[in-house]
Amino acid sequence: MSSFQPVVRWLTVVSLVLSVAITAADDKKKTKATPKKKAPNPVMQPIEDVAGLPRVLLIGDSISIGYTLAVRDELKGKANVHRPPTNCGPTITGIAHIDSWLGDKKWDVIHFNWGLHDLKYMGPEGSNLADPKDATSHQQVPVDEYEKNLQALVARMKKTGATLIWCSTTPVPEGSAGRVVGDAARYNEVAAKVMRENDVAIDDLYSFAKPQLAEIQLKANVHFSPEGSKILAKQVAKSIASALEAK
Repeated sequence: MSSFQPVVRWLTVVSLVLSVAITAADDKKKTKATPKKKAPNPVMQPIEDVAGLPRVLLIGDSISIGYTLAVRDELKGKANVHRPPTNCGPTITGIAHIDSWLGDKKWDVIHFNWGLHDLKYMGPEGSNLADPKDATSHQQVPVDEYEKNLQALVARMKKTGATLIWCSTTPVPEGSAGRVVGDAARYNEVAAKVMRENDVAIDDLYSFAKPQLAEIQLKANVHFSPEGSKILAKQVAKSIASALEAK
């Protein structure tokens, strides 16, 4: 027997072991790399209109996303409740996308809000929810620009012939990152002026939510608990139902 044969057999065995180990490692990586598909958010899915019912459009940020499904439940059999398939963000996003959100179909009522994204603080290079006390931070949409944007958005929505309902911005609680307590009231005051000038109804969700924030809002967070969102939905649905009855 050649003296090289044991060495060759040993190298063959080592090669096979390494090959199996590498294959197993690759399989493990592939398994980890395959992300699980998230179920589509039902809030963002388009709905089919029930013939004969009025059409309602909800425009708003994540607060409205939280109450959309519950509003649909509250108005089931009374209205077809739609929303843009996105977080509608600040007024600058509204200006950019309002035409596509409105589309070309008839709306009977549009219930809308912008505010929490306008008044939040941004840092250098667009960093989100910056420290309001930092000298490099600024509000995403200053209040004077917010007023001008609201005027333009209301003028555009009025062209649809829909009944418009402004929804006041809900309170900013103590400890909420990137926002200042009291700014919601300040922006709401400006918004209320715009709505009075344009004869637009106001759903004062700020005043509705404020006395019960401890029960319905998350701690140090502008968002609401699932139960809290359902409570907001009842108020929103009530304001929409009143507008529909008056048409």
